This record gives sequence, structure tokens and C-alpha cells, in this order.
Amino acid sequence: MSLVRYEWNLLGPTDSRPVALLPRVEVMEETDRYVLRADLPGVAPQDTEITVEQGVLTLQAQRPAQHPQTTATRFQRRFALPEDADAEQIAARSTHGVLEIGIAKLAKAQPRRITVEAA
Repeated sequence: MSLVRYEWNLLGPTDSRPVALLPRVEVMEETDRYVLRADLPGVAPQDTEITVEQGVLTLQAQRPAQHPQTTATRFQRRFALPEDADAEQIAARSTHGVLEIGIAKLAKAQPRRITVEAA
């Protein structure tokens, strides 16, 4: 799995300082699936969006302003899925600020022996 693009932007016109939500994302490969884990402290599951289109997984999240003087932050990361990733079998779960995305692998075609029958 490879990183395609990372974007960030600041929400709210009152603050012009470049502040970004820069979550750490781990990408791991297991026997039957790929796993992405993103640290998203302060981001509620309903403020997280995951989409898949044309072999690219996009993770977007928004963290609300923590204090009245700050503004909300938003980020987006995109990951190119490997050829053996099953885009129809993706599940996500958020637990205590850690988002885990599981992407199943497609079953590999196993070699088999064909018996030749005599006529």
C-alpha cells in the first residue's frame, strides 16, 4: 500500500496561521488483510469519512475546535490499494481515538492438477 497524496486545510476565516491535524498512520500487512491504524485523538467517529474509488482509499477527518480561540482542523490522506485488496471488504472501527481500517485480501487462485482421462 502506498501513500498517494496528503492534504490539509484550516477551517474558519479568523485564524490565518497554518495549523494542521497531522495524525500518525501505521500501515501493516497481515496474512489475510491489510490494516491501517490512525491516531485521531479528539475526532469522533461521525467526523470521520472513509471512501474507496478506483483503487484509492481516502481517509478524511475533522476535529472540532478545542477552545473558543482555536478553529476546527481537517485533514485528508489517500492510499493506493494493492492489487490483492478487496475493496468490497473494508471495515473500520474507532476506539479511544484510534481508527483501525481493515481491508481484506482477495483469495489467491491456487494451482491445481488436472487429470487427463483416457478416451
